[in-house]
Amino acid sequence: MGISPPTTGPHLEKHFTSSVLLWVRSEQSRQTGMDYWNGPHSGIIAATPGLEEYRQIHLAEQNPGLWPATTGVETTIPADRKIDGIAEVTFQSTLSPLKGRKQTALAHKDEVNVFRRTLLYAGPPNTSHWYDVASPAETVGARAIIYLRRRPAVRPSEFRRLVKKGLVPTLADTGMLKELRTQSFMPWIEKMWDTPNVAHDNPADQRFHASIILGFADSAARDAFFSSTTVHNLSHQLKPVASAIHAYEVEAALTYVKRGRILPHYEE
Repeated sequence: MGISPPTTGPHLEKHFTSSVLLWVRSEQSRQTGMDYWNGPHSGIIAATPGLEEYRQIHLAEQNPGLWPATTGVETTIPADRKIDGIAEVTFQSTLSPLKGRKQTALAHKDEVNVFRRTLLYAGPPNTSHWYDVASPAETVGARAIIYLRRRPAVRPSEFRRLVKKGLVPTLADTGMLKELRTQSFMPWIEKMWDTPNVAHDNPADQRFHASIILGFADSAARDAFFSSTTVHNLSHQLKPVASAIHAYEVEAALTYVKRGRILPHYEE
């Protein structure tokens, strides 16, 4: 599809991860909803057996879209579908979702207290990839998360191959990233996360097929990245396969479970 990747890519770890896209309730202040998610609701999720990691990705309230405008590609995030946050849950094994069923049922019941819409995007085991793009001593001071929507005429295998073999090595080769994670999603099915009293509307033309989390040293580095020639070129090269590229500014990434251990206090 036109992207010429570097000859070698960064080392990666393969994981089993699901992401739940979240919209807080509108009859209360957004901050009230985000605080409840960060507080009581986080404790319910963190206590789920079988988790390798649990992160909350809090998105900035003002999020028109960081990706440069590209003719024929939706890069402006629609106001009525703008996400407030993402629950990123990584399992220890393929059996972990079964081990955590009781705790997950509690989370389902609690959703109505904070969210008006929730959408689960799940990937098969080993399709969540975490890439080594920085040393352990380097810290992430700013993040962005990108959601990609595949064009209907493009085969899923072709789309996944482009992300893994073309997009990821090109991103890693910029030398600007301190974190790089990708997820490939299975076809969205409402019954996989049909929680009570919460909306799960997700029209076919609004669904996503992959996500990319990018970490930077600071917000200035993030801004420089999205205004770079590399991103401009990637945008036009992605155009044949992606109908939408939604790049969100991340306000905070809070980790509650790390390497299988519940943390006494979340880490940023």
